[in-house]
Amino acid sequence: MRFLTILFRDRKMARKRLNMRKIHEVLRLRLEQKMSIRDVSVSCGIGFGTVINYLNLAEAAGLSWPLPAELTDAELDALLYPPKNPKADVRDVPNWSHVRSELSRKGMTLALLWQEYETEAVNGLSYSRFVQLFRAWEGSHTYTMLQHHRPGEKVYVDFSGMTISLTDPVTGEQSEAQVFCAATGYSQLLYAHVCRTQGLSDWLHCHSLAFEYFGGAPEVVVPDNLKSGVKRVCRYDPEANPAYADLAKHYKVTVLPARVRKPKDKAKVENGVQQIERWVLAPLRDRIFFTVEDAQAAVEAELLKVNSRKLSDMPFSRLELFSKEEKAFLQPLPAERYVYAEWRRAKVGPDYHVRFESQAYSVPYRLCRQSLDVRLTSSRVEIFQESVLVASHHRGIGPRYLSTTPEHMPESHREYAEWTPQRLSRWAAESGPCVGEFVQTMLLTYVRPEHGFRPAFGLISLSKRYGHERLERACARALRAGATKYANVKSILEKGLDLLDVLPEPVPDPIVHQNVRGSEYFKKEELL
Repeated sequence: MRFLTILFRDRKMARKRLNMRKIHEVLRLRLEQKMSIRDVSVSCGIGFGTVINYLNLAEAAGLSWPLPAELTDAELDALLYPPKNPKADVRDVPNWSHVRSELSRKGMTLALLWQEYETEAVNGLSYSRFVQLFRAWEGSHTYTMLQHHRPGEKVYVDFSGMTISLTDPVTGEQSEAQVFCAATGYSQLLYAHVCRTQGLSDWLHCHSLAFEYFGGAPEVVVPDNLKSGVKRVCRYDPEANPAYADLAKHYKVTVLPARVRKPKDKAKVENGVQQIERWVLAPLRDRIFFTVEDAQAAVEAELLKVNSRKLSDMPFSRLELFSKEEKAFLQPLPAERYVYAEWRRAKVGPDYHVRFESQAYSVPYRLCRQSLDVRLTSSRVEIFQESVLVASHHRGIGPRYLSTTPEHMPESHREYAEWTPQRLSRWAAESGPCVGEFVQTMLLTYVRPEHGFRPAFGLISLSKRYGHERLERACARALRAGATKYANVKSILEKGLDLLDVLPEPVPDPIVHQNVRGSEYFKKEELL
C-alpha cells in the first residue's frame, strides 16, 4: 500500500510539472506568437478545450506575456488554481522537527505523538494525514550520501538475524547456532560462518576465518555496535573491545564501528546479510544438522553459488569481480592466526603479585598496589601498565599456582628466594640432628616445599630464645609423637614438655662410717 501511495504521488508530481511546461508554452504561442487556438492545440499536443481552459485561467489570474521572471512554478500553480474555500483548508500543522526528535526517543510512536497533537490542536489533522505529511517532510529533509568504496578498503561484518537449528543425535534436542556474515565493500563478496554463540571468542575467530577466506585483510573493518565488538557505545567515538582492538593490531586493520541505529553506515553488510538469509539459509531451512561442521559445509556450498552468480548490474559475478579487481589490494595475512586473548583488570597486592582464578603471577615490586591490564591466552599471561609489557609468565594449570620471577623481587627478598629445601635442612641440622630431621619432614608435608620455608625459619629462630639443646629435645619429642608443625614444637617449649625428657641425676653411694647407723638400724626399730 505504501509503495502504491508513493508511486501515485510521484506520478502526480510529474504530471504537475508537465502541466506547468504546457501552460508556459500555451501562453507563449497564443499571446506572443499570436497563433490560433487550433494551431496551439496541435503544437502542444493537447486538446482544444484544454488550451481554452488554460487561457481562461491565465485571464482570471490577470497574467500576461511575458510572465514575471521571478514567478516560480509553485506560485504560478497557486495563481491558476486558488483554493475554493481557503478557510476550510486551514489546519494546525505540527512542528515536524519536534515530531522527529520525539520519535527518536525509546517507546515513542507516531500514533502516540498524533494523540498528543490532537488534544492541543484546534483544527487538527487526521491520523492518516498526519502520517502522510510527516513522511513527506521527512523525505524532503533526509539525505543519503553515496559511499564510494576503494578495492580492499573495507569489510563489513555482522551477525545474521536468522539461525540454523542443530539437533542432538541422542536426545533429539534442538539448539540454535548463529551465523556470522561479512561482505567486502567494493566487490560485495560474501562470507558466512556458523558458530555456537555471538560471544567474543566466536566473534573474533570468525574475523580470522573471514580474512583467510578473502585471502587478505582490509584497511578498515566496520562492525555493528554489538557488545562483542564495542566496549563503550557512542555515536561519535565508540570504543572497541580490548580483545577486538588486539585483533585489529594483529591484522593491521582499523575498527570503525557503525553509528547507533544507522544501518546505512553498513549498507553493504545489511544487503549481504539479506542475500545470505535468502539464498543460503532459506534453502537449508528444512535440512537437519547434527554438528556445526555439517552446517558449515552446507553453508559454504550455497555460498559458492551466490558468489558465483552474475550480478544484476554487471556482466560478472562477485567472485570474478573480487578476483580481478580487489584481492590484490588486500593486506597480506600474518604468519600466524590471531589467538584469542581475554583481557582483565587486576590490582597488584603488597606481595607484588596479581591474582585471578586462585593463581598468582609476579610483577616488578615497584608496581605494588597499582591496577594493571592482564592479557590471558591459553598458554601465556602478559601484564601491561598503560600498554607497556611489564611481566610475562607461562600460564599455570590448577588452583594455587604461583609464578615468581626473581628479578621482580626486592633485594632483601631475593636472598630468601635463593634458599632450597636441601640447604634449609642442612642449616637446621647445625642446631642438632633432630632439628634437621624435623625441618626435612615438615617441608615434605607441603604441596610446594617453598610454602614451608617461613615455618622452618621460625622454628630455627626458637633456638635464640630457648637454646639449641632444648630445641633439639623438643624436635625429638615432636618426631616421636608424629607432630610435624611449627606450632607443635613451639607449644612443647612454652609448656616445658621438653624438660620432662631430662634424666634424673644419679644417687651417690651411701657413706659407710661407724657413726652412721644406716637403713638397717631403722628396720630393727620398726620390728620392735
